[in-house]
Amino acid sequence: MPVLSRGKHRNPRRGACFMEMASVLAGERWSDHPSCTHPLLAQLARQVNDNTNDADRQHLVHLIPSVVGRRGDADTWLAVAVAVATTAILDVPETRQRALAGGLLQAERLCAGHPGREPVRRQARAALDSVPGAVAWVDQLGLRNPISEKTFARLCAPTMVRCAVEGVVTTGRPDTDRRLRSLLEAGIAACPAPEPEPVSSVVPPRSSGARPA
Repeated sequence: MPVLSRGKHRNPRRGACFMEMASVLAGERWSDHPSCTHPLLAQLARQVNDNTNDADRQHLVHLIPSVVGRRGDADTWLAVAVAVATTAILDVPETRQRALAGGLLQAERLCAGHPGREPVRRQARAALDSVPGAVAWVDQLGLRNPISEKTFARLCAPTMVRCAVEGVVTTGRPDTDRRLRSLLEAGIAACPAPEPEPVSSVVPPRSSGARPA
């Protein structure tokens, strides 16, 4: 069983973080940024790994296989960011809550008009309805212009994940490590699982041996 540790490691002899172990399971070059996992989900895994204490970090090991092959699709930046933000938004300080509300508002706008994104839009709206004070604060800023999906993926989604993790850590609650693990579990669930390998339909040749009498 691997022993996870904080940070990036040059090689396995110096230790391993969550995503470095994922790179090993995927058969990739040793890296904490392997191609086997969607970048936003990998960011979440690294930040949860690094902010969990040494003892509880080992409880993350069983989740490592779950990120291998989850490369995501066109909606993953939205789905993972919304899943993580909605999991954390009621448990973080007000400043982080406002940042998450701003990101959820942008996500909701990007989901509008896309039937396939309706579950993500509803998830974002339910979370926003639970924090009216944070939404009102964002509205006062007058930031009503929608952003592009590219900008959301490049700036907004990573910020939402970071604010969720930092917000949970900042509270300093006794169950912080469990709550961080819940963020990672939510992110994994929001990222599409890899398609199962097709079962070969080739019928193996019959033995050339003599038939039984």
